[in-house]
Amino acid sequence: MQITPELLSQPIVAQWGVWLPAPAKINLFLHVVGRRPDGYHLLQTVFRFLDCGDRLRFGPRQDGLVQRVNDVPGVPAEQDLCVRAARLLAEAAEVRGLAVGGATIEVDKRLPMGGGLGGGSSDAATVLLALNQLWQTGFSNDELQALGLQLGADVPVFVGGRSAFAEGVGEALQSLSLPPAWYAVVVPPVSVPTPVIFSAEELTRNSPRVKISDFAGLVAAHEFGRNDLQAVAVSRYPEVAEALAVLAQVANSESGLLAPPRMSGSGACVFAACGSASVAQNVLSSALAKLPSGSSGFVAQGMDVHPLVASS
Repeated sequence: MQITPELLSQPIVAQWGVWLPAPAKINLFLHVVGRRPDGYHLLQTVFRFLDCGDRLRFGPRQDGLVQRVNDVPGVPAEQDLCVRAARLLAEAAEVRGLAVGGATIEVDKRLPMGGGLGGGSSDAATVLLALNQLWQTGFSNDELQALGLQLGADVPVFVGGRSAFAEGVGEALQSLSLPPAWYAVVVPPVSVPTPVIFSAEELTRNSPRVKISDFAGLVAAHEFGRNDLQAVAVSRYPEVAEALAVLAQVANSESGLLAPPRMSGSGACVFAACGSASVAQNVLSSALAKLPSGSSGFVAQGMDVHPLVASS
């Protein structure tokens, strides 16, 4: 789903039967700074939303049930974060003595799974934000973020709805306003499971902590730091290594590049930050012409505010 300027011009009010956005994200940098006793990794990162992503729509039910009504390849309905998010919100509402009628959920899956773009987390956040409106449960954004954290570490930033500097496991958020940028995003023909990357013995887990002021003044933090997960993904997935190498090769020949390409999240997607949409499109077209069959990609503009948040 492309989130058009018209969508961004005013907050979206959730309605039954209307497609609602679940924007993608990229990590402008991602440092692993430690590990908790329970095994969760401590991170520092900057999340930025993109003006494209999945989309969802909801239908009312009167029997109190939550049901996904379409197939999502590789994601059984009972394991889908969307279904789990809706049921979690319904359970929280019941604790408060609020009755909800149930809902059907239809997911138009456009973001790659195992791509590091936050698709599943963003979908779950859109469920929480939308059904909080549609069911009139009245939870605050902070309360929705706490529910989202039960589903995954990336869900709170989407619920919070602002580009953010994140710490902890990704839930301690400070909102950011970032300069305009366009991104050439390459999707290699491989899915990278997040647990494989985080469980790697060679993963750097002791990067020095930084402060939000450390990258203030740089071009949207694109020149700051690195992605600590990238080296592991590159060593284990040749498709990621090739995508990065090709993207760097073609990007370096373009003026208007804001920083060298890097990987988002735990992969597999890689991106180049550009100063205009035309530069980003040139970079993407040149890269895809050199990459093997099965590679794909898109151009997206960065955005700082989730369209559903201001109205939730």
